[in-house]
Amino acid sequence: MPAYSQAKKATYHLLKVYHLDDESQEAGLDKYLEQAYLPALHRAGISKVGVFKPAENSPANAGDTTQKVYVFIPLTSQSQFFSLDETLAKDKQYLTAGKEYIEATQDKPLYSSFENILIEGFTGMPGTSVPKLKGPKQDRIYELRSYESASEKLHLNKVDMFNKGEIDIFNNLGFNAVFYGRVLAGSKMPNLMYMTTFENKEERDKHWKAFSADPNWKKMSSDPKYAKNVSHNDTYFLYPTEYSDF
Repeated sequence: MPAYSQAKKATYHLLKVYHLDDESQEAGLDKYLEQAYLPALHRAGISKVGVFKPAENSPANAGDTTQKVYVFIPLTSQSQFFSLDETLAKDKQYLTAGKEYIEATQDKPLYSSFENILIEGFTGMPGTSVPKLKGPKQDRIYELRSYESASEKLHLNKVDMFNKGEIDIFNNLGFNAVFYGRVLAGSKMPNLMYMTTFENKEERDKHWKAFSADPNWKKMSSDPKYAKNVSHNDTYFLYPTEYSDF
């Protein structure tokens, strides 16, 4: 396997994906996130936290009736990920505001399950960016993409492809990326994920049409050294909640 070198100041992201059974759980989780969790993360030094829900036309949600809530948390280090629960446990305001969530009983849970996905930012964009969108939040499209590879070597090859030019193409075409990253721990491995943003679905489609026609992309995607480095991909169309920082 080829050597993999991290950015000198690697950044990390945590993507929590809550799976819910009904609207009452959604209401309870919204209350917890808005009034307890996000304020506690802000006090812990995480100034921007994204909360997103699936848009009706999301390709990856076809036939899936399970409601999901995506919470995106930018981190400064791996240690911050491992110490986050301890930090929250010492926050008295959080313990009070989040009591209903923290002390939920087996017969009245606020979710059916959740996933923790730990992501390392790419060297081409190690941090995060808050897009400057102007339209109504309910119309915006936050496109989360997941690219799986058949082997670790092919996965690192796709990561290299992003760092060597694909990110630049997205930037030049105004894709308003929130993050790009390599999944270090999650349910689908080996994998990378990234999120781009648009004012609405029509703008999203225009941008991807321009991407497909871009000469730099055509040249890079036809390069034999990057052949067949993605075995499966999922696309999720999301919109931000009113209390989301992104």
